[in-house]
Amino acid sequence: MVRATELNGSYGPLLGSDEDLSRLRRHWVDAAAAAVNTTSSASGQYHCPAGWSGPAEESVLRKAGDWKRRHRDAKPSGDKQHWNRSGTWPRTRSLNAPSPIQQFGPCGRIMKNSAMVMTIQDPASQRLTWYKPPLTVLVIKKVRDASVLQPFVQLVKWLIEEKRMVVFVEQSVMDDPLLLNNSSFSVVKEKLMTFRDGKDDLTDKIDFIICLGGDGTLLYASLLFQQSVPPVMAFHLGSLGFLTPFEFENFQEQVTNVLEGHAALTLRSRLRCIIMRKGDECGSNLLTSSSSSSSSSSSGGKQRQGPPSPTNLLVLNEVVIDRGPSPYLSNIDLFLDGKHITSVQGDGLIVSTPTGSTAYAVAAGASMIHPSVPAIMVTPICPHSLSFRPIVVPAGVELKIKLNCDARSTACVSFDGRHQQQLRVGDSLRVTTSIYPVPSICAQDQISDWFDSLAECLHWNVRKRQKHLDELSDLTHSSSNDTLDSLEHTDQLDS
Repeated sequence: MVRATELNGSYGPLLGSDEDLSRLRRHWVDAAAAAVNTTSSASGQYHCPAGWSGPAEESVLRKAGDWKRRHRDAKPSGDKQHWNRSGTWPRTRSLNAPSPIQQFGPCGRIMKNSAMVMTIQDPASQRLTWYKPPLTVLVIKKVRDASVLQPFVQLVKWLIEEKRMVVFVEQSVMDDPLLLNNSSFSVVKEKLMTFRDGKDDLTDKIDFIICLGGDGTLLYASLLFQQSVPPVMAFHLGSLGFLTPFEFENFQEQVTNVLEGHAALTLRSRLRCIIMRKGDECGSNLLTSSSSSSSSSSSGGKQRQGPPSPTNLLVLNEVVIDRGPSPYLSNIDLFLDGKHITSVQGDGLIVSTPTGSTAYAVAAGASMIHPSVPAIMVTPICPHSLSFRPIVVPAGVELKIKLNCDARSTACVSFDGRHQQQLRVGDSLRVTTSIYPVPSICAQDQISDWFDSLAECLHWNVRKRQKHLDELSDLTHSSSNDTLDSLEHTDQLDS
């Protein structure tokens, strides 16, 4: 039987042929597909469908045996984790996307899985583990919503008194007049730590994030952490809740399970978006966060009025380039890894993550992509061409978007609906997948959570059930070979 043993890194499976071919056929799906099929597709040499049998299976076994004999006596220099399953040195990046970092905040990381193939994991293997107990938690609540106040007070009080955790909240939350009049909140108010968005740096201060509200709270958490993001647990207390899988009723049990490390993760990739202004030297705007962008802009030659807009951001949903208030069509050139792909003439363009594919992009006609798929979705907004359909490109490419030299007006750029800026002729927007994903904690698992959200929030593929033929009394006497003419002739005879 072909058997994939658990080895460290990408050293590869051990392949054996001590069982007869008939037993191989019975276990082909769970054994050969996991070992030989994965190895072959990763090396790009051959691909073996699970339904092969007879000579095809013998051919696969023969190739697998050749591979084993070829590498059995290989002695790679250094650690065996640096030796690729194809017998060559490993790539510096994944086959499909930049390798995301696997540490989230000071405490959280992905549980190491010895069966990982290069950097591409089975989503079911992505589970949270803490290598030291989490001590600090950031609680983000939906603003201007009185229904969230009571759950917020219950949660922070329980975290402080029962879990002995240090709780951070935004300063604007403390100034909420409805909370100031809450007697339960006054008991814990003095024990809360506060921060101001754009002024205080939370990097390496937060171990764990809890969101109370809708999808906007998760987007805000992504905005606050422009590098490594602590694990995020989102409770559904908003309107839609596509990204918030947890119900608040039994929050104590659910939070305790997560703090004990019993949780699956969905790594939601983000896009690194950099605006290069005309005349800027290459790399002059490659800042690490919006705060550093602000300080860099303010120290420049000319002083701008008001806070400068960030030129380097990570977005969780999408970056949108549109015509803004202009009455003219957008005229945008799209490049992929330096190659001119097409020119967009229409209302604009949406560049989205798989997470963002179910947001603005799906409303513009794009397909829905599971968040674990390494990809970038490019969707035109009302294109002036009937053949311009949305496309999916590999996550590892770099997109460059700039105005065509014949554009009649400027374009507007927004990042997850915020920080709108103008794009002029000569400016360019560069987009690629970031190495810093958002580790979103699952209520069940990666697959169940996503399809439950599709069904409950978007009512995906909901329609009335087609009746069985037995339920249609006027058609029970007909057969599949009957034509409309013959049925009409029968009705005339009956009448």
